[in-house]
Amino acid sequence: MRHHKKNRKLGREKAQRTALLRSLARSLVLEEGITTTIAKAKELRPFIEKMVTMSKLNNLASRRIIATRMGGAVDVVKKLHETYAPRYAQRAGGYTRIVRLGKVGKRVLEAARIEFVK
Repeated sequence: MRHHKKNRKLGREKAQRTALLRSLARSLVLEEGITTTIAKAKELRPFIEKMVTMSKLNNLASRRIIATRMGGAVDVVKKLHETYAPRYAQRAGGYTRIVRLGKVGKRVLEAARIEFVK
């Protein structure tokens, strides 16, 4: 039974899930919005919001922690600290939105767009 197990497995092993979340997070930060499945978007939201909140501290420790969690992507760390941290300085959370797009083609899964709030 899955009592109190909050994270989705997304049909992957732990290392693959971590790599998927990092990749989605990198794309989201660099492109400011991506299209994916609803389950992946819902799993990505808390991950990326914690990164934005951490970037608002704007110190060396936050840069290193974010670089580690993003797999060493320096361009992502820079954009989080220089673009998103000032943009959301007065906001206490809720930096992203998920918009459902419905079923795409013959696929059973529903698509969603996750993007940063302006």
